[in-house]
Amino acid sequence: MKSLIAAAALLLAAGAAWCQSTPAGLWKTIDDESGQAKSYVRITDTAGVYGGRIDKLLDPAKQDAVCDKCSDARKGQKVLGMTIIEGVKKNPDEPYYDGGTILDPNNGKTYRVRLTPKDGGKTLEVRGFIGPFYRNQTWQRVE
Repeated sequence: MKSLIAAAALLLAAGAAWCQSTPAGLWKTIDDESGQAKSYVRITDTAGVYGGRIDKLLDPAKQDAVCDKCSDARKGQKVLGMTIIEGVKKNPDEPYYDGGTILDPNNGKTYRVRLTPKDGGKTLEVRGFIGPFYRNQTWQRVE
């Protein structure tokens, strides 16, 4: 009986870990240059297409920040609540999610994006591309 309970517990733990190995969830963003936490981004899955918006800005002085450098419909919009990740899908041949874009509200630039869950879904490698050049950030799962 004890081994049956142990096996069931392992299956539940494995199932929970598997569910967490997608980009969906709430993430604490970590600036790749300063190493400081900047915001919380909530990534959602809508029929296999992932998008993300800024749920919380951690710097109290930036609560009313707007995207002055954005060149699309987000120009002049508040950064808090802004959609910054769009159109990302699971790459069927790879362990990552790509095909979409990510906006950096600090400079208004939009990059191709690749999201790779790491450490059993505890961290998310976020890679933004312009041509052959890229920049990585590692975000930490909040929930």
